[in-house]
Amino acid sequence: MTDLIIDSSPTAPEAAPLVQDLIREYDSRYGTRFNPEGAKAELYRYPPEAFQPPSGAFILLKRGVATIAGGAFMRHSDPGTAEVKRIWTDGSYRRQGLAKQVVWALEHRAAAQGYTRVYLTTGFRQPEAVGLYLGLGYRPLFDPGVDPELYLTLPFEKHIGRLAGRPGTTPLRVPGELPPELRPNPAHQISHHVHLEGHVR
Repeated sequence: MTDLIIDSSPTAPEAAPLVQDLIREYDSRYGTRFNPEGAKAELYRYPPEAFQPPSGAFILLKRGVATIAGGAFMRHSDPGTAEVKRIWTDGSYRRQGLAKQVVWALEHRAAAQGYTRVYLTTGFRQPEAVGLYLGLGYRPLFDPGVDPELYLTLPFEKHIGRLAGRPGTTPLRVPGELPPELRPNPAHQISHHVHLEGHVR
């Protein structure tokens, strides 16, 4: 059966397996460590429009009628950087290289939208994700020799598009400091509440 990557949205019915399983998996690994409301609050931290062109994308990998993998990106803090998020593979389909396909597809779309750098983070209890990004040529913005829990989230970067292959120069994160993505952002919190009020979950 042929796999097909489609452009979608976090609120589309076919995205439900991704959203629901990410919430389940993040809650099982971290509980309320990152957010007192659990993974659901973090997953809906950004409005769905953030993951739509021209500044973002949300893709799903379909096998027949089943959604088996997916991911997204949004604009990061600077206009040349896309932030990859929501990378997921159904547990029944892992170890088939699907996450790599999703990341490559996101990089291709980000480059087509004019981005020259990708930034992403993963949690300190996700060594398989760390291995994935290292294998795809991402540069860790943390010291791998330090206990990953001191960073909470583990950041990576990679140049794409016309800057593909250029080495990164971003300073490494300091262990023990609260990561930027976990610091309160009033604008994001407002968007989050409006988003939840506008959709039945």
